[in-house]
This record gives sequence, C-alpha cells and structure tokens, in this order.
Amino acid sequence: MTSPQSDPAPQPPQGHTHGHSHSHGPAAPVSKHLRKVIAAVLIPFATAVVVGLIAFWPGGAPDHERTGVGFDRQTQDGRVVRVDKVDCADVNAAQVPPTGDTSTPSGREAVNEQEGECAKATIEVTTGEDRGRTFVEVVQPDAPRQLREGQGVVVAYAPDAPRDLQYSVTDVDRKIPMALLAGIFALAVVLVGRLRGLMALVALSVSFAVLTLFILPAILQGSNPLVVAVIGASAIMLGALYMCHGVTARTSVAVIGTLISLLLIGLLGSLFIGWASLSGNTDDNTGLIHGLYPDIDMSGLLLAGVIIGSLGVLDDVTVTQTSAVWELHQADPKMGWKGLYRAGIRIGRDHIASVVNTLVLAYAGAALPLLLLFSIAQSSVGAVANSELVAEEIVRTLVGSIGLVASVPVTTVLAALVVSADRQKADGAQAATAAPTRAGRGRRRKAG
Repeated sequence: MTSPQSDPAPQPPQGHTHGHSHSHGPAAPVSKHLRKVIAAVLIPFATAVVVGLIAFWPGGAPDHERTGVGFDRQTQDGRVVRVDKVDCADVNAAQVPPTGDTSTPSGREAVNEQEGECAKATIEVTTGEDRGRTFVEVVQPDAPRQLREGQGVVVAYAPDAPRDLQYSVTDVDRKIPMALLAGIFALAVVLVGRLRGLMALVALSVSFAVLTLFILPAILQGSNPLVVAVIGASAIMLGALYMCHGVTARTSVAVIGTLISLLLIGLLGSLFIGWASLSGNTDDNTGLIHGLYPDIDMSGLLLAGVIIGSLGVLDDVTVTQTSAVWELHQADPKMGWKGLYRAGIRIGRDHIASVVNTLVLAYAGAALPLLLLFSIAQSSVGAVANSELVAEEIVRTLVGSIGLVASVPVTTVLAALVVSADRQKADGAQAATAAPTRAGRGRRRKAG
C-alpha cells in the first residue's frame, strides 16, 4: 500500500492545462472542418481583393498642368536669413490709405498696415534650380504667421510671374518636429507592445502604402472611388489584422465581421449620400480637385472617405469582441454559444458607448472652426445641420456609427458559433488524451 507522500495528486489533462496557460494565444482548438469552412469564405475573398488590386492598379498619378492655386503649386525649401523691423507705411505705400475706422476687422487691418511695425524678411531658396537665390517677404503686424531669423520655410514658385514676384512664403518647415514626434510614437509603441507593437507599425506602413500607391492614384486615374475604396480597404484590413494578430481562426472571424460591417456602411452611405443630395464638393480643396479632374465622382469620393475612415475603428471593435468571446470560452469551456453571445454582447455594449462617443467628438473637433462660424452667425441648429458642410459630417458620423454598432452583435455571434462548434470535438480530444494517462496511473497503483 502506497503512503500518502508517494501518491501524486491528480493532475488535470495536459491539453486542458495548456489551453488555460496561454490565454493570449489561440484560445480554443479549431477543428479541421471549421478551418476549411473559414478558408472557403476568406480565400475567395482574398483572391478577389488581389485580382481587384491588379485590375485597378493605377501605375502612378496622372500628370497635369499646374494651376498655381492652393496645394497645386511648385514648392521649394527656404530659410529666413534676416528679419528687419520697418515702418508699415514705407512698405505698404501702394495701398489705399485707411479711413481711420477701427470698428470693423477690415478697418483695423488697414490701420495696422499703415501705422504698425512690419517685418521685412530676407528668404534664401535652399533647394531646386534657384538654390541660393534670395527674395524679400513683408509680414504684416497682424499676420497669423510671423517669421524669425534661421527659420525654415516652404516657398511657392510661380514661373510665369515677374522675376521679383516668382517666390513667396507659403508655409513654415515642420519636418523636424513632425519626424521627432513620429519617432517618439514608434518608440512608445514598440516599448509597450514589443513584437505586437512592431508588427502594428509594419501594418501601419502597409496601410499608408496601399493608400498612397493604390487608392489615391486609382481615383485620380478616373476609377470608381467606391470600388477602389472597397478594394483598398479590404487589402488594408487583411494585412493589418493578420500581421498584428496572426493567421488564426480568431483573426479570421474578426475579418469576416469587419467585412460584413463595411458592406453595411457602404450600402447605408450610398443610400443617404444620394438621398441627402450631398455633392462632396464643399470647400476650396474639393473644388480644386473637381476643377483639375472633372471626371471624378465627388459624391463617390465622399463615400470612399466614409468607408476608409470607419475601417480603423471597426478593426478595433471586431478584434476586441472576438478576443472576448475566446477568453470567455477558456474561462468556461462548457458554455454554449448562446451563453457566450450573451456574455460577449454585455462587453460589447460598453465598447459601443465609448466608440460612438469617440467618433462623434472626433468629427466635432475637426469641424470646430466651422461650428464657431455658425455660432457667430447665430444660426439655428436646424439651419446648421441642413448646410452641406455640416450635413456631410453628420452623415459620415451616423453611417460609420451604425456600422460600428452592427459589428458588435455580428462579430460576437460569429465568434460564439465558431468556438462552441468545436467544443465537443475539443472535449473529446482532451478526453482521449487523458484516458491513457489515467490508465497508466491505475496500473501503477495496482503495482504498488
């Protein structure tokens, strides 16, 4: 008879222990049959995306004759080599004398241009064929952007203008602070996320590559913006999710949930953009695009922006919901798909509340100057909402939010069905693994 000290305590089956000790890996075993079902959906979809990329690949943006308006100008880098303070009356002599009325913004500006102290900046061109050439830029005292000696600037070049007027300062050079901020961001992501963070940065680079090398040039070439956006967004989705989260059944469920939600956003966006008669041509930039490329469907471009803008938040929601269901299954492997769905949807409701609020505040923050203008004009809420500028943002926000809300139950039910469909097979495999172990213990006890 064996002593209590020599009788080992019963241990759980190895497969069960392994599943619970790696809570962040593939949480539940997936049968070959279910993997084939997932592959039967995703492989044709991925193949269609690749075919679409090849069929609509633009080969670069089309050339056009520069208009010299807005962003469509030739630019070079420059540097402020000297700044002198001068009397505004000396450099603004050609302007109409002010009336002295300072009760209006234009009146105050006119007075400042004659009686204030202006800055006379000497700018040196540092790139291009005219490198080393200098010109003078006069900065008014009430100008929002003041220049200082040694500052880097962006200068616009107008070849058809008189020689003394060919160059002008159009912006300041922000490359160094922007690059430093991007480096801090990348370092923080890698330090905290480690390998996952590194893969997230790689996926981000791929997303920008698809955007700049495929989506934008293809739209400029005259391809349908909606079709191009769907193909490009699908490519970004497949690359980002599988790079960051691995080629697993869990990721595949998130991909399918994201795809269904994107289709819903596309349908709703197409319906309401057409119904609300939104042209997509609401400011100087979109007007310039329409002037340069009149064949571009501006309302389709608006819809493409809605789809691409919703994709990033959709990825977050679907991955979170899928992971939550997998973890719930690990915590209670006997829970059926209905129980998993109910528990997962409770998590999803909190996610919905925070994400929708985030979207609305993001769009409101971007449109804050516009909303201030309406507030100054004392326009009613109805008049503000009815204007096309604000209506575009409302439609964009609501369509994207509906897609996000729908992604929670869709992804949760898909994940619950996948993990619960494999429960019996997984339990059977664990029992088969544990049976020889228990039989061996029984033989050892008899031998003892």
